[in-house]
Amino acid sequence: MSERNLNLSSSPHVRSKVTTGSIMLCVVIALLPASAFGVYNFGVSALIMLLVTTATAVLTEYLYEKLMKKPVTISDYSALVTGLLLGLNMPPTAPYWMGALGSVFAILVVKQLFGGLGQNFLNPALSARCFLLISFTGYMTRFVYDGVTGATPLAVLKAGNLTELNTMNMMLGKIPGTIGETSVIAIVAGAIFLILTEVIDIRIPGTYIVTFVIFIGIFGHFTKAAVGFFDPVYITAHLTGGGLMLGAFFMATDYVTAPITKKGQYVYGICMGILTGLFRLFGGSAEGVSYAILISNMLVPLIERVTRPKPFGKGGEKF
Repeated sequence: MSERNLNLSSSPHVRSKVTTGSIMLCVVIALLPASAFGVYNFGVSALIMLLVTTATAVLTEYLYEKLMKKPVTISDYSALVTGLLLGLNMPPTAPYWMGALGSVFAILVVKQLFGGLGQNFLNPALSARCFLLISFTGYMTRFVYDGVTGATPLAVLKAGNLTELNTMNMMLGKIPGTIGETSVIAIVAGAIFLILTEVIDIRIPGTYIVTFVIFIGIFGHFTKAAVGFFDPVYITAHLTGGGLMLGAFFMATDYVTAPITKKGQYVYGICMGILTGLFRLFGGSAEGVSYAILISNMLVPLIERVTRPKPFGKGGEKF
């Protein structure tokens, strides 16, 4: 019998043809409807802001890796996605230098200083948004629509003025807000593309949104706006106003900062839903998505430890 040499290697033994670049490119394509509507809704200033944040993010990553003599990774499009997401989370009236500063913070501090893609424990775009929100609150909370400065629908809702809101306009995106969060239709269109291409699945965003609806359906009754438990108009206003949809489908699902276990993803979604409800109903701010996702990011190691499947064999489960 002839002898054959067997090659032994560590896992993984089955490799997918899907690359980081192809995944990130799909995310960019999925963000195009929200980006296009944001430019249509807010004009040239929104387009310039998106160009500034994306270009600065890519340039920051390139310069840092060149200076540190590391392999340049801008071709994986992860920096492009970070810059685009940050731009979509910016008010269209914010100064362009602020968008550039946010991109530098996202790439340099949150991503690269922790080791680059796959090593950061917080979502870079949301971390940069919160950094700017804390540092430049006035600029980050000033919203203009049709040339008129006014409160966002969530701020009106928090004040208890539900009757002043037009939920159809909120659904279509004819409201003040950040560049990419106003049109739920555009966001959901991009999310459907990601689901159909299997870049994301519905576990995390679905659990997040359902948990949030249950929370505000119960506890919203104790606020000024809701007329009773599970008030449909009140719930619709919360779903279509603010950054819930953008956060749930495009930032909570980030591969690096989300759990990898299936049970963990459900727990993760529940945590974000409860935290968002707490911040919106009982916090000082009308919004709460960014902080809810970032806090849940920090809980991911604990969530994965608790939900890790038990191995079969010694010390584990048996058939």
